[in-house]
Amino acid sequence: MAGERAGVGDNGPMGRTRNSGRGRAAAGTVVEEVDGGLARLVPDPDRPRAWTLLIDDAPQSHVDLDDPAHLSFAYQRRFGHVVDTVAPAGRPLRAVHLGGGAFTLARYVAATRPRSTQQVVERDAKLVHLVRRELPLDPGSRIRVRSADAREGLAKVADGWAGLVVADVFSGARTPAHLTSTEFLDDVRRVLEPGGVYVANLADGPPLAHLRGQIATAAARFAELALIADPAVLRGRRFGNAVLVASDAPLPIAGLTRRAASDPHPGRVQHGPELRDFTGGAVPVTDLAAVASPAPPASVFR
Repeated sequence: MAGERAGVGDNGPMGRTRNSGRGRAAAGTVVEEVDGGLARLVPDPDRPRAWTLLIDDAPQSHVDLDDPAHLSFAYQRRFGHVVDTVAPAGRPLRAVHLGGGAFTLARYVAATRPRSTQQVVERDAKLVHLVRRELPLDPGSRIRVRSADAREGLAKVADGWAGLVVADVFSGARTPAHLTSTEFLDDVRRVLEPGGVYVANLADGPPLAHLRGQIATAAARFAELALIADPAVLRGRRFGNAVLVASDAPLPIAGLTRRAASDPHPGRVQHGPELRDFTGGAVPVTDLAAVASPAPPASVFR
C-alpha cells in the first residue's frame, strides 16, 4: 500500500479498534477492505466534512473537503511548507505524488496554487476507488490518479515534466526498499525540471541508521538538501518522521525554518555542514543493498 501516512508522534488519531467487512460503522465511519488492509474513514468531530483515513488502524491521511488547505498531521504541514516556499505564492506547479492515500497534499496544492497540474501514483486500486467515492476530488482540480507501483508510475512521467516530486510511500508501515536507492533518485532527477524539488517522508528511530543512509543517498544525487523534523527525532530519542527536501538549486531555507518553527508542533531544519555531519559517515544506498525502512515500535499507534 502506498501511503500518505500519519507521522508517528504527530497529532493524528491513534485508535486501535478494528472492524471487519464493509459498510458504515458507528457514528458514520466507513469501513472497507482495500489491497493494503482494512481501511476506515473516520469523521472528524470538530470539522463537519473532514475525515481521517486509517489502514489497519494506522492513521494515513486527514482530509477536510470544505478546507483542503487544512493540514492536520505535522509531517503533512511540513510538506505544505515546502509547497508554499518552492515558488512564488499562487504560481501553478506540475507535481508528481508517489503515494496517494486520500490525496491530501494534492488537494492542498490545488487549493493553494490553482491551475496546477498533478499526477498521483497509488498502487492500491481499491483504496483509490474508496477515496474517489467517499472523498471526491474537485472536478476542476486537474489531478490525475494512476494505480501503479510508485517506481513504475514514475518511469512513465516525461523527462523534466515536474517542478515537484513528493514521495510518501509505505507498504504497511515501511517504505519499500526499491524507493530508497540512488537508482530510484536517478529517475526522480530525470522527471524534475531544472531547479525542481524532491520531498520525501522518512520514518526512523534510534539509532537513525535508515535516516542517515537516506540523507547520504540524496546527497549523492542532489546538490542541496534540508531535513525538517521534531528535535526529539533528530536526537534519536524516539521513532518519528523527518521530511527530506532536495534540489540542485538553492532551497528556501529561511522560509522553511520560519514556518517549521512556528508550527503547532515545531520542527527543526537542518542543512549544510550540520546535515552532512548528521549522516555520521553513512554511504549511499543502491538497489543491490536497499532494504525497507524499519517498522515502528508496536506501541506507536496505541
